[in-house]
Amino acid sequence: MTKIAIITDSTANLPVESIKRYNIQTIPLKIQWGNETFLDGVDMTPDEFYTRLSHNKTLPTTSQPSSQDFLQVFEKLADQCDGIVATLISSGISGTVASAQAAARQFNRVPVEIIDTHITSMGQVLIILAAARAAEQGKSLQEVRRTAEEVAQQMRAFFAVDTLEYLHRGGRINGATRYLGTALDIKPILYFDPEGKIDALERVRTKRKALQRLISLAEEQANGHPVHAGIVHANAPQEAQEFRGEVIKRLNCSEIFTIEFSPVIGVHVGPGTIGIALYKEN
Repeated sequence: MTKIAIITDSTANLPVESIKRYNIQTIPLKIQWGNETFLDGVDMTPDEFYTRLSHNKTLPTTSQPSSQDFLQVFEKLADQCDGIVATLISSGISGTVASAQAAARQFNRVPVEIIDTHITSMGQVLIILAAARAAEQGKSLQEVRRTAEEVAQQMRAFFAVDTLEYLHRGGRINGATRYLGTALDIKPILYFDPEGKIDALERVRTKRKALQRLISLAEEQANGHPVHAGIVHANAPQEAQEFRGEVIKRLNCSEIFTIEFSPVIGVHVGPGTIGIALYKEN
């Protein structure tokens, strides 16, 4: 039976149980904080990141893995599989896909498919799990790739940030800059556009109303269908738990999980951010 290996990057911040069950390999992005370099999710956990962020006025920078980082993982997996599917953070906000593609051009031991998910974090996890389940069922490399791409095309993600400061300083927003400098109680609703870039959808007054609007947007996307959903937060576990409870009440969730933004994504969205990603069952 064909064995397909699934790899991803650290911005997905996959639940540990999923990594173990499907033997998913994760390639970390990097965080540069002054003269120190940290591997995302390896040298620095989300808790450590937010603690340091609260005591440090300097915002760190982030960078993608190198093509050599990918080549090392490809080589490691080549003895164990017949093909590799890499489901990665959107090329609209990171150069990770480009690094993986450069590595794939230098590698010929087994075929490699690079999937630009056009999203990250909670949406990326849902795509990875769909691909991993297909691989577990013995699907071919192309079937696993198609599964990932089909879910990615259906994926929708919305999130509310406490401030646009972090996205602005990191250069990760498009038209959302028009909301900079608004009143403190204005909470922008952001989303990933078709090119996998972050943009503003609308703005809502107060955090509570913003979270309710996130659920309404999710309901519109679900349109009465069962959905696979992911909740994500940035250093806001209690708020995320309450949000998840409301999502469960109002949507028919075939699958739902909660994760925290990885430190690399936390650099750009800032603490207090809450988001939801989902795709509906056909």
